[in-house]
Amino acid sequence: MGAHYTKIHCRRQHAIYGILVLMRVKRTHEFEKWFDEQNVKEQAQVDARIQRIEEYDHFGDAKDLGEGLAELRWANGRRVYFTRMFDANGSLVLLVLGGIKNGQKKDIKKARLLVRKYASA
Repeated sequence: MGAHYTKIHCRRQHAIYGILVLMRVKRTHEFEKWFDEQNVKEQAQVDARIQRIEEYDHFGDAKDLGEGLAELRWANGRRVYFTRMFDANGSLVLLVLGGIKNGQKKDIKKARLLVRKYASA
């Protein structure tokens, strides 16, 4: 049977007492290393997606992978793995790792390890 897909989508801006509250997005060292290896066009596409998450809490095409891990997906096979976490300042999105569909199994395994690492830090 087909895979189970979950759309992670919520179009809303958070406003508290008239002040716009943006979704916080943090990047791991591992994500930054992957990001820096992308060309300028690919970086712009990823940045645009992150901006939509920050401003509108809109993830676009995303899939829940279980165990607190999810992926942002692009039609060209690009993947960005992330988790939602909580800290003293509230909710945040942690960008864990990037990759492409062809290396997905290895990337998901590594991303799960990184989620555990950062969750316990």
